[in-house]
Amino acid sequence: MFAQAPLPDISTIHERLDRIFPDGIADRNYVTREMAAKVIFVMLYIDAIEGSNIWLAPKHVYRMTEQQAKSQEAETRGEYAIAALRPGFQPEGNRWYADNTREPIRDETLKDGLLQKGAVTELLGIPTTSSKGRYALYEHFANLFLLSEEEFDKQAQEWQNTYLSQAELSRIRIMHDRHRSDECVRVELPNGETRIMSAGPSSLIAKAVIEEFAQRFLQHPSVLWISESGKKVVLQDDRLMKNLGLPIDQSRLLPDLVLADLTPQNLCLIFVEVVATDGPITESRKEQLLSLTANAGFNKVAFISAFENRNAAPLKKRLSGIAVDSLIWCRAEPDLLIWLGETQEIPFKPAEWKSINQ
Repeated sequence: MFAQAPLPDISTIHERLDRIFPDGIADRNYVTREMAAKVIFVMLYIDAIEGSNIWLAPKHVYRMTEQQAKSQEAETRGEYAIAALRPGFQPEGNRWYADNTREPIRDETLKDGLLQKGAVTELLGIPTTSSKGRYALYEHFANLFLLSEEEFDKQAQEWQNTYLSQAELSRIRIMHDRHRSDECVRVELPNGETRIMSAGPSSLIAKAVIEEFAQRFLQHPSVLWISESGKKVVLQDDRLMKNLGLPIDQSRLLPDLVLADLTPQNLCLIFVEVVATDGPITESRKEQLLSLTANAGFNKVAFISAFENRNAAPLKKRLSGIAVDSLIWCRAEPDLLIWLGETQEIPFKPAEWKSINQ
């Protein structure tokens, strides 16, 4: 058999999945939870590996028991691969899962998880209603769980570079920066000046808004205001705010960032809330800021709630409270804008689109 006894235990597989699919991976939970580790264990157990012509069905997983998993002789494993598909089969011991876990095993862990990540292959031509097996681990992925600890990190990185998409690799790199223990975050402004912000996820998101978002979506970006938690003002451009007619005496209403696109015929003011834990642009917040800008004569204003990534807990928690006719932007996917609007009147488009269309 491809994987000789003793097989890696569930905890080892689980821990390695966390490292193979780090923060930044879309639908990461599907491929890093314990269910995914158990699916991979059973594939190794029955030899459902690319080239073996043995295919896993969800029944192989939810009918597995601890007692069966410990019986790792080749003959026993081969017998289980066949017997688990038979109606009414019940190995000795308590089953891992009930029959109603068929859908999360099949639809989430396999179809939307491991298949999408290039870890599992599917046998085509099997009817949807068939109870036959149709999934197998790619050999290159199965190997990752049979390596020594000394070999694993290098091989896992090579696997990521080969089989994960460039977008996912980019998100992994961005998310990795979040865990760095730098004492400060240096932000480069569009005019070439720099500002120093305290370390932390909020500062990293703010830095990305200024250096990444503004570069992609604004033609002539300028930063009017930067603040940190605790009401610390990192930047307040009094001269430009005065020239624009933005009343700075109401600065207590200003959010984490205020940007401006200083295109002469198309001046746009952009209010940004940085959401590392809580506090996006809500409907009441938007109305407060609209009142401020209306008094100053602005007719083009945009509102952005900036998050770490689409999998971030704050985004999932506060999505329903984010104001209509505002935008969501994520540091991990800098080219993506999410518009929550009743119309198609998005305030701006990527800068390269504008230059092409003008």
